[in-house]
Amino acid sequence: MRIVCIGGGPAGLYFALLMKKLHPDHHVTVVERNRPYDTFGWGVVFSDQTMASMQVWDQESAAEIKQAFNHWDDIEVLFKGTRQRTCGHGFVGIGRKKLLNILQARCEALGVELTFETDVDSDLDFPDADLIIASDGLNSKIRRKYAEIFEPDLVMRPNRYIWLGTNKLFDAFTFDFRKTDHGWFQAHIYKFDENTSTFIVETTETAYEAHGLGRMSQQESIDFCQSLFAETLEGAELMTNARHLVGSAWLNFSRLICGKWSHFNGRSHVVLMGDSAHTAHFAIGSGTKLAIDDAIELANQFNKAGHDKARIAEVLKTYEEIRRVDVARIQNAARNAMEWFEVVGDRYADTLPPEQFMYSMLTRSQRISHENLRLRDKGWLEGYEHWFARQSGLKVSENERCLPPMFTPYTLRGTTLANRIVVSPMAMYSAKDGLFDDFHMVHLGARALGGAGLVFAEMTCVSPDARITPGCLGLWNDAQMAGWKRFVDFVHTNSAAKVGIQIGHAGRKGSTRRAWEGIDQPLDEGGWPLISASALPYLKHSPVPKAMDRADMDRVKADFVAATKRAAAVGADWLEFHAAHGYLISSFLSPLTNRREDDYGGSHENRARYPLEVFAAVRAAWPDDRPISVRLSCHDWAEGGNTPEDAAIFAQMFKDAGADLIDCSSGQVWKEEKPVYGRLFQTPFSDKIRNEIGIPTIAVGAISEADHANSIIAAGRADLCAVARPHLADPAWALHEAARIGLKSVAWPKQYMSGKGQYEANLERAGAAAK
Repeated sequence: MRIVCIGGGPAGLYFALLMKKLHPDHHVTVVERNRPYDTFGWGVVFSDQTMASMQVWDQESAAEIKQAFNHWDDIEVLFKGTRQRTCGHGFVGIGRKKLLNILQARCEALGVELTFETDVDSDLDFPDADLIIASDGLNSKIRRKYAEIFEPDLVMRPNRYIWLGTNKLFDAFTFDFRKTDHGWFQAHIYKFDENTSTFIVETTETAYEAHGLGRMSQQESIDFCQSLFAETLEGAELMTNARHLVGSAWLNFSRLICGKWSHFNGRSHVVLMGDSAHTAHFAIGSGTKLAIDDAIELANQFNKAGHDKARIAEVLKTYEEIRRVDVARIQNAARNAMEWFEVVGDRYADTLPPEQFMYSMLTRSQRISHENLRLRDKGWLEGYEHWFARQSGLKVSENERCLPPMFTPYTLRGTTLANRIVVSPMAMYSAKDGLFDDFHMVHLGARALGGAGLVFAEMTCVSPDARITPGCLGLWNDAQMAGWKRFVDFVHTNSAAKVGIQIGHAGRKGSTRRAWEGIDQPLDEGGWPLISASALPYLKHSPVPKAMDRADMDRVKADFVAATKRAAAVGADWLEFHAAHGYLISSFLSPLTNRREDDYGGSHENRARYPLEVFAAVRAAWPDDRPISVRLSCHDWAEGGNTPEDAAIFAQMFKDAGADLIDCSSGQVWKEEKPVYGRLFQTPFSDKIRNEIGIPTIAVGAISEADHANSIIAAGRADLCAVARPHLADPAWALHEAARIGLKSVAWPKQYMSGKGQYEANLERAGAAAK
């Protein structure tokens, strides 16, 4: 094949040398606009894993890189006068110039043709090429030329950063956080050769503008950073190798995702690679890793399919399918880390104590979890667990394993939960006339015995017309109270769990069939009239609800108050006010479902007016010593709907009205929603509200193991974790997760104690056999 790599960065060079090594008959050319053995930038970072892959694919270049790189395991955080360090993280740092020079020399040794000082404007400049690698970076001319085909999604992020260097050598990957009169600055620092460390300074646009950095010369910007981080630099100077940039040299990071990576131009196959196809923020140091991994995978696919131009289309298709998955995973982690640094001042630096700030920073990408930290640095993590347990009011011995965060107690008003795990409200659709019967007794009683700290039943309806289906629970009469009283007494007598009741009204989503008979589908017979904020049906063929008038509002408010009093009378420990998922209260909050033109529609204040009115009446009817949470849909996942920023506004309003906690869910407001699912995908909503609004939160959604819950709670992203589907599969989920992480101190019901030891022993045997 005739192969041309446009752009001599890590992706183009490494792919060129691999293809020439694997099949010497290929004619491979790398075209680079810079001079020979010349490049810009300071050090680059990649992981031990990437280094191991390079060792497999080309030992010669890997050996040179290994000899030139700096390896470190430690991360150190300087914050509010503290210096905290943890080990076991495994990074490789090398000068960008040194890395490219090694790859250039290796290409020459293998017979790759290197063409320098040539700026390529078009892939058509190489009409005889079979394969053209567009590795020409973020500002790729090739990608721009075929933008309609490659479908680039390029977003400029709000933070500003400047890439500098210093001759002071750091023995750990160091993060230094400094507060100024106008906001926080952070430095990302790491040594990459025997003389130099990279020193990236980052801040918000607000702080950048307030300090006048955009009006400064490049040297004035450097002097500002040098003064700000003088304590860390200890007399060393900051340097730049970007004198070619005009102005102060502060940049914005651009996040790039492409819809397609390859194209046949009529003569040649063109494929994007490295930064021309995707970018990952420097917060997790994965840009070079992604470029190298791209090169390895494309070469690997040619090795499998055959080094023949007839196979190019097939190979490119498989390459993109494989790489797109890994790139998405890395980009998601990089996005999480990037967003952490973008909001660090508003959300974490001014609110979290140094110990928790350190934990939050280490887990910012959500790739590093609680148990992963234990593998990396057991001593540090156990020290943190002891600190967290003491903050929770426990007396701990330094020489013994203490309870991990999810199993520490939590107190709100006069209610103390034995641990931080909540059985999330989950509709069972199994009640008759709203009555709490034997099914609910067994179903929920088993979860209480299963070790959760707080057990919620499904949304409990405040009136017959508040039901979603004919099978929904209710709390509008004395007979229903009796069933609830029996359950509450059972839980309090036989377990350490507390009981929560979530009260709500289905609104326009009512009068439907049970889920297994057709979810959200209207009843064929036996239905009831619906009410909502506006006369909008949930489905096109759903009944049209009546837009509530004042009389309706007064009646529904009275129903909520009556249900609240009944919940208090049966001895429930916790009340939740359901204002999410498109039900009645939620329908007022979302602009998608609230089209009113009176005092209850329009602005945030107007849309929240009726929900706050009902909540205030509920709060007044509920005992002062018991907590009330509010469940919010923190993202409507639909254009024109509420976003996390809107949810934060409503959370502040409910906090001011007396809410003790926000239960942070999302969606189910608008049928045409397009949620973006992923690992712990709703946790960021909880994180935002807890740390920006200053109110406790429950995190929900895709939390399925102790590692998830411990990571979320330890980092201060939530105070409690609600677990839904895993509790349907395993009533004793909390007890089993404790055993799975080797925690034997969590008590089981006395009737089940003989099973505890056997269960733990079986897990130990299975773990030993797997090694």
